[in-house]
Amino acid sequence: MSALVMKFGGTSVGSPEALNQCADIIQKNRAAYPQLVVVISALSGVTDILLRCAGLAADGDESSLKQSLEELYSRHLDTLHAACKTDKHCKQAEKAIIHLVNQASSLCSAIQVLGEASPRALDAIASLGERMSILILAEILRQKGVAAQPIEATQLIRTDSNHQSANPDYPATSALCQKKLTPLLEEGIVPIVTGFIGANEKGVITTLGRGGSDYSAAILGVVLQAQAVWIWTDVNGVMSADPRIVKDAKTIQILSFREISELAYYGAKVLHPKTIRPVIEAGIDLRVLNTFNPEHPGTQIVLDQYTSTENTVKAVTIIKGLRLITLEGRGMLGVPGVAARTFRSIASTKTSVPLISQASSEQSICFAVPAESAELVMDAIQMEFEREFARRDIDSVWATDEVVIISVVGAGMRNIPGVAGKVFSTLGDEKVNVIAIAQGSSEVSISFIVSAADGTRAVQALHRLIH
Repeated sequence: MSALVMKFGGTSVGSPEALNQCADIIQKNRAAYPQLVVVISALSGVTDILLRCAGLAADGDESSLKQSLEELYSRHLDTLHAACKTDKHCKQAEKAIIHLVNQASSLCSAIQVLGEASPRALDAIASLGERMSILILAEILRQKGVAAQPIEATQLIRTDSNHQSANPDYPATSALCQKKLTPLLEEGIVPIVTGFIGANEKGVITTLGRGGSDYSAAILGVVLQAQAVWIWTDVNGVMSADPRIVKDAKTIQILSFREISELAYYGAKVLHPKTIRPVIEAGIDLRVLNTFNPEHPGTQIVLDQYTSTENTVKAVTIIKGLRLITLEGRGMLGVPGVAARTFRSIASTKTSVPLISQASSEQSICFAVPAESAELVMDAIQMEFEREFARRDIDSVWATDEVVIISVVGAGMRNIPGVAGKVFSTLGDEKVNVIAIAQGSSEVSISFIVSAADGTRAVQALHRLIH
């Protein structure tokens, strides 16, 4: 019988009430899907606390570190006791949580001695949030009469050793899941699996990157050949804009793989970008649903050929906290390798570039980077082109004040004339100045940069293009 994989994010497990809501959803769906796997994140905010602990340990701030560890301890035990009755299983979960908080303390002591936290150490400490949250949800389910068992994904998901952004080994993961998960499912037990984490071939803990619990659910869905993967969050699916910016933002009922990929890349934080491809390519039903409004149909993600082009524009997104760097000089004209050297130097700083634009004259290249990385990137470019600056082949490299990227997304934009004209006319009517523009070859999005001060107004105006 086909399995269902359900993933619950941090806000969905952020309080005793939310955890009980998750348990009710799981209990309700067991009738339709007897083989049910649940993946959960850490309690909301806990991963941040754990990483803060690592930073405080590296800085030698013992007083603040002690407070943060106490916060972890009280947060989990208070949640456990508020959600569960005090019985034998609850006592076992309590002991396990205390043990894991002690592990966090020991890891921080090691970091404090070294004076720095390695990627491997950060993965070990960041994994503790999920390892505690599965204990609480499994206990709530048991007390509701659902056979549930917490299981750490280190036993299930095999990865490479690329700490903090590990890649799964699907054949090895499939073999582990057949050995560890299939017997539980055949017995009617609901496995409660840690999201976000895996282990390399030596058993060392790795993580899949921030937001990686979505990816965990996708990986398990693929290796189990599941019928469906449902991502439970705190909104009614994927929205047409950030509802904090646009009050009348609405749920998008159906999105294509290309559309959701663009949205995930350009600021829509509902789905982890890596989640989508393996699930869609495996032909698995992928949905985004609301834990706190489970009757809402949410958003369905489908293959491109099944999407309608009825709505030209489906969503407007925004990425904040960026600066636009420009490299310019008349000596760049026709000189091969300038772009390659530019982005090689950026890569050496481990900085992500979400948008690139180049003038047709080849006399300038501009690109967006996180604001906090701008100075580091410019220093790297100065070093790379030291000779060219000395010869005045390149005149300058400079950065704007803070900017934002606005993206307009919709498969209906493909091959339809006038969409870009409507977009920029709308911005012109609002007196919003566009600093740089980029359009993907997929033709399902147009992205452009405006000043941070104009960002909210631009999103609100462009959202009116959605019918």
